[in-house]
Amino acid sequence: MPFPDLAERVAEVRERIAAAVARGGHGQRVTLVAVTKTYGPDAVEAAWELGIGDIGENKVQEALSKMGALAVPVRWHLIGHLQRNKAKSVDRFSLVHSVDSARLADAVSRVGQDRGAPIHALMQVNVAGEEAKGGLAPDEAAVEGERWLSLQGLRVEGVMTMAPLDADERTLRSTFSGAGLIRERLAALGHPATELSMGMSNDYEIAVEEGATMVRLGTVLFGARHA
Repeated sequence: MPFPDLAERVAEVRERIAAAVARGGHGQRVTLVAVTKTYGPDAVEAAWELGIGDIGENKVQEALSKMGALAVPVRWHLIGHLQRNKAKSVDRFSLVHSVDSARLADAVSRVGQDRGAPIHALMQVNVAGEEAKGGLAPDEAAVEGERWLSLQGLRVEGVMTMAPLDADERTLRSTFSGAGLIRERLAALGHPATELSMGMSNDYEIAVEEGATMVRLGTVLFGARHA
């Protein structure tokens, strides 16, 4: 068995998520997205066998390769940066977490219009203002949130953000709570924005305490990356 302790890891993560929900007091349902980048299709199958139906991939080509090799009916999430010239590939994903610019939103919306059904997506917001990370700045998010209401091929399900690596707890909480405020603004504008995708292996418990509805976990489930 390629991941002999996966069942134990999944059980522990689910317990930690439940405890974080209780501490945070938001009462939200949290979707565990197992991130299988750099792992083979066997990681997806192992996750599926343990009741994880949501799989996250960073790169379009790697995801498409695994989709072609697997029969398990998981929901695929694109969580990494999407280049506009690969926007047509979003048709294969249940949710695109990384719509991080006005031009990409337009490109993704065109795909949704062409297929006759909107693409389900999250607005990626760079709450912490890190130069190395993608995403809309919070003030841009307000402007684009209004404009995206007119994009008929795009259904904005909420917000995705990433906290700075090795951030202290105060920074983590301000980043995650800031994303929550942006989600509230999108919902107030009329978007069906119920999702908050935030929290990875090193900070997911704080993210859940701050209201995360989706956590993107790889290393804590599968161990050290292969590449």
